[in-house]
Amino acid sequence: MSVDPYMRGRMNDRKSYVPPFQLGETLYGGAVGEVVDSRADGFEPGDTVLHQLGWREISVVEARQAQNVDTSLAPASAYLGVLGMPGLTAYVGLLDIAQLREGDVVFVSGAAGAVGSLAGQIAKLRGHTVIGSAGSPEKVAYVRDELGFDVAFDYHDGPVHKQLRAAAPNGIDVYFDNVGGDHLEAAIGSLNTYGRVAMCGSISTYNATEAVPGPRNMFEVVGRRLSLRGYIILDHYDRHAAFAQEVGAWVRDGRVKFRETIVDGGVQAAPQAFIDLLRGANTGKMVVRIT
Repeated sequence: MSVDPYMRGRMNDRKSYVPPFQLGETLYGGAVGEVVDSRADGFEPGDTVLHQLGWREISVVEARQAQNVDTSLAPASAYLGVLGMPGLTAYVGLLDIAQLREGDVVFVSGAAGAVGSLAGQIAKLRGHTVIGSAGSPEKVAYVRDELGFDVAFDYHDGPVHKQLRAAAPNGIDVYFDNVGGDHLEAAIGSLNTYGRVAMCGSISTYNATEAVPGPRNMFEVVGRRLSLRGYIILDHYDRHAAFAQEVGAWVRDGRVKFRETIVDGGVQAAPQAFIDLLRGANTGKMVVRIT
């Protein structure tokens, strides 16, 4: 089963694009599992399916809520990450929201995570210069040496705006934002005229107990004619077929690499796994193995 940063927003009792989780009720989220019995056409015992009834060991799933997945292409858990919702989020954010163009220099925050790691690889596979930020020397090495980013830096090593300026002295054209906060401010300061931001997440602010100030340089958005656009992947599932064809081929050919941080212990281990995810303990997709 999957734990994902967006779940944090569903733990606040406020109106949003999805209803909040309810106290005393089972949580929901992405999961893959084996069919043990079926009364629905197209699903047979032994099939592997993807559904959204995670945070439980066994589920009765309506056929319309399940999708068969091809485990000959990748492990079942990949459909919670690189071939699933996080992968589609990276694909749509980079190509549709940021409108990636020839010659763009791309900056990705949270570059060692499930979404950021694929966003950067897509940009590289399409011939772009890619810069990534991550939260440890090990993650920086993974992003640079294994995923092929041109430059990567540890945001703990100094002010993000200085490290980004050093990495991209001629500026950036696209920022894929998973972090918000000082990363968004730094990106605005480095974006070239007509630069674009795909605002995917703001994990640096999710656990804030007080209102978080916005970037202090928003005035530059006007002068440089920047575009900052937020998006929710629920609005873009019409892109799934194109995503599955292109990224699926890259995964099959080994051109896209991915890691998973797998937590054992079943549903009982999920709360701590989720907390650890928000603390940045994962490299790649964080999943909980139900045994």
